[in-house]
Amino acid sequence: MTTINNIKNWSAMSDPAIVKEVCNNIKRLRLNKNISQTELANLSGLNRVTISRLEAGRAATLLTIIQVLRALDKLEVLNALITEPEISPIQLLKQKEKQRQKASPRKR
Repeated sequence: MTTINNIKNWSAMSDPAIVKEVCNNIKRLRLNKNISQTELANLSGLNRVTISRLEAGRAATLLTIIQVLRALDKLEVLNALITEPEISPIQLLKQKEKQRQKASPRKR
């Protein structure tokens, strides 16, 4: 298992630099799996030219990126895009107030 020693400061990077970094990482994932562009194209249902353009940092749709990530078995990277809604302290307090504090006597 490898660890990431170099955490990127995405906010400090320009948009083209981010695109280049993401595309380089997709290429690296493909090479680490020892898959050619043609094989990845077949696995993802895309054209080899599309894979080449993606890795070069040219325009790619989100759908194309998802298809490539699926073919590389790396869809879990999308987890970073999903966030759970945060509950405000006031909502949390209201929920706590609604919880039962004790049991009622049984009615006969």
